Amino acid sequence: MMDKADVQKMQDGFAGLADILIFCVDEDGKNLTGVSGDASDAKKMMQLIGKQQLIRMYDRICASSMEDQIVEDTEYSNVKIAAVAVRAESKPILCWLACCVLDIENLDKTGKCAAGFSKVTTEEKFYQALDLMRMWMSGVVEAARGRQEAEAQSRRSRYSETEMGQALKRTETMTYIVQLLVGNEPFEELASKTLGASQDYLHVETAQLIRLSVDGAYADAIAGSAENGVIAGKEAVPRPPVVQNDKNLIVSSGTVVSPHLREYMTEKGLAAFLSIPILIRGGVAMYLFFGEMSRDRVWKMEEVKFATDVAKILQSMLERRIARNSMASSYKSLTEILNMVGSCVYIRDIETDEVLFTNELLKFNFEQELKQGTLNALLDEARPLGVREGFYELQHMARKRWYDMHYKYIDWVDGRKVAFCALYDITDKKLYQRKIEQQAYTDFLTGLYNRMCCERDLAMQIEHAKLEKRPGGLLYLDLDDFKHINDGLGHQYGDVLLKSISSSLQRIEGIRNSCYRMGGDEFVIIVPPESFERFDEITEEIKAIFAKPWFLKDADYYCTMSMGICHFPENGEDVQDLIKKADIAMYEAKKTGKNRVAKYSDNISSTSGKRLDMEKNMRNATSDGYKEFEVYYQPIIDIQKPDTPCTGAEALVRWNSVAFGFIPPSDFIPLAEYLGLINPIGNHVLREACKACKYWNDNGHPEYKVNVNLSVVQLLQTDIVDIVKRTLEETGVNPRNLTLEVTESLAINDMERMKEILNSIRALGARIALDDFGTGYSSLNHIREIPLDVIKVDQSFVSELAEDSYSQSFIKMVAELAGAIGVSICIEGIETWEQYKVLEGMQVRLVQGYYFDRPMPRERFEEKYLVSDAE
Repeated sequence: MMDKADVQKMQDGFAGLADILIFCVDEDGKNLTGVSGDASDAKKMMQLIGKQQLIRMYDRICASSMEDQIVEDTEYSNVKIAAVAVRAESKPILCWLACCVLDIENLDKTGKCAAGFSKVTTEEKFYQALDLMRMWMSGVVEAARGRQEAEAQSRRSRYSETEMGQALKRTETMTYIVQLLVGNEPFEELASKTLGASQDYLHVETAQLIRLSVDGAYADAIAGSAENGVIAGKEAVPRPPVVQNDKNLIVSSGTVVSPHLREYMTEKGLAAFLSIPILIRGGVAMYLFFGEMSRDRVWKMEEVKFATDVAKILQSMLERRIARNSMASSYKSLTEILNMVGSCVYIRDIETDEVLFTNELLKFNFEQELKQGTLNALLDEARPLGVREGFYELQHMARKRWYDMHYKYIDWVDGRKVAFCALYDITDKKLYQRKIEQQAYTDFLTGLYNRMCCERDLAMQIEHAKLEKRPGGLLYLDLDDFKHINDGLGHQYGDVLLKSISSSLQRIEGIRNSCYRMGGDEFVIIVPPESFERFDEITEEIKAIFAKPWFLKDADYYCTMSMGICHFPENGEDVQDLIKKADIAMYEAKKTGKNRVAKYSDNISSTSGKRLDMEKNMRNATSDGYKEFEVYYQPIIDIQKPDTPCTGAEALVRWNSVAFGFIPPSDFIPLAEYLGLINPIGNHVLREACKACKYWNDNGHPEYKVNVNLSVVQLLQTDIVDIVKRTLEETGVNPRNLTLEVTESLAINDMERMKEILNSIRALGARIALDDFGTGYSSLNHIREIPLDVIKVDQSFVSELAEDSYSQSFIKMVAELAGAIGVSICIEGIETWEQYKVLEGMQVRLVQGYYFDRPMPRERFEEKYLVSDAE
């Protein structure tokens, strides 16, 4: 989070930018910054409006869970006050209180006005400053919270992984050492193996088993490190100070010790050590010694406990050797050790299944299973059939516990072959893992489950429906015109709407735990077999949710939905196939007018399925460099010149799909507009057409021009003028050789905006053609208002041109009108000689149509109209 100085600096910037007064308070209402803005204006403002009005504004925004920004009028018509809150988990953590004096020149001067302020602003600048400040600081707060959460999550994950790794290593080491208890090798050999495993687990430089002489005056090492231990070689030495009493001696680096011991440690090069006494018949017989020679070490509690457990196991080994002939003594020692190893131990005869041993921890945790005789079956469930040893996970469903199980065949104290089983409770770790997994399956914004979880749950419900022989349902919802809410009210209110819808869906009985947000404004609901008898009621309750308005930004707004329905396993058993079919049904509902419900059937599958496939292939085609979108060129002919030469061409896009072949523009252009892909496709066509025209101009035809159609969506881009300018600069084509065609209906629909855009394009040097002229209801009324260079008469007037006197009169009239206002005229759709001959004497210069040539690829056009002319 930013400190006070940064907040003050940012605040000063906004105040200076908008000529306003502003200060910040924290969640407790205490001033976090001073007032930014003119100091004398600030003093005068407080005298005018008073402190109480600001306090009321602060209390209001803190009490509201919906409002992040409030603006109020004052008794002065040119003074406004505002509060802007930045929230974390719905609670305000920062609040800015702002005041401004509006410029009287832009206001209705009726009412009382404040005067004498050095800084005045406009209402637009005031609102812009508030919006910018809220969005910028919200982003800072959200980024800081994201970083903190990510760092905390990373720390938890690393800690969990390290802890589990250490626990597994300890388990493996202790299991290995416990198995040595029943070994028949000499004690020194078993002790060496025990020290080796312990040294590896503790990562210490030296480990020794030190034995005392009978009188306790001398000591020698019977196992462990011989080169770098405190006792080198096998010869007895005077009893060193590190093995002097019957208590554990734990010395970490930096531990304060006696001068005598410190001198000995310096002499031996000891930095830290553990010395654990091993008692035999009430007296100290040996010491288990671990030491660090060249590096500092601070012993952890679990390391000391591990060393103590190892010492007890060594003690049992030694006592077993002493009492070799007494099996009862050995068994008693073994029992005491296994009762202290920190895991559940269970041993049974392989041949008879007789239970030979259970330690106290196992008896406590599995009391009921031992009484009922079900423990063997429980353990066998976790172990693959016929496998003798390994590590497995055991889930105890009835008790909701998880265990790591180590299973191994060993020789028992009486020589029998037994199954040795050690169980370690890992429930806490499993619950933590489950929490992490749950986060991966949850939509962050709404709290609903996400797409990944939906696919997993749907697969389970399909199997459940097949087993129960009962149907289930799948509902696919898409909000109608949700983009209008987002664009009109702002994304924060769009988010509020999504949350409200999610909460309402979860309150419907039968689907409380089976609602999913698939992304954006799409939701999926699984109706499980046990709730299917309420299927019709559930769909009606969902429809009822969207029949009521939603209260957003102090007003009621309606947001309807279109829903597709399919059943499983009736409509399929594959997860992706079912979701696709529900989506197809939903699209059918939208296509028939929105705010509807449609059930999947094979009748709608073919057309909707093809559309979905076209969507997918179109997205792939646009992401692959637009290779499938080919630009064709139809020649434009000058019929006033001898031999009717070509003067250029109209560029027309064709989709040569790898999957579907050539697709008519009437099919794919509306789809491209629906998917929001018409802009990049149109920009691609514009770029390719300008490149082609530049090539023609440089190769013998400087008079050739190229016409490019602009769709409604393209022309409404806020940066369309910049796109045209950039294309002209990148391709180097003469701007006067580029003609952009717009439809008459578009131009008339929003005349003022179109005039502004078209004038800006013409200022670049490009020409404007009015396409499909004659189809608009008010063509002649607006023709003089539109900035244009060419009128293209719609081909509907040409189809009957040879016989229809009305069509002939219309074209003649438009030609005369074009001449009068100084623009060219082009007639489209000339397909016959008779149509062409009618145009003679009508002041028509430019024509195009199949009579002269069809649209063709660039290579064919240049071969016919470039190369041949040059020859």
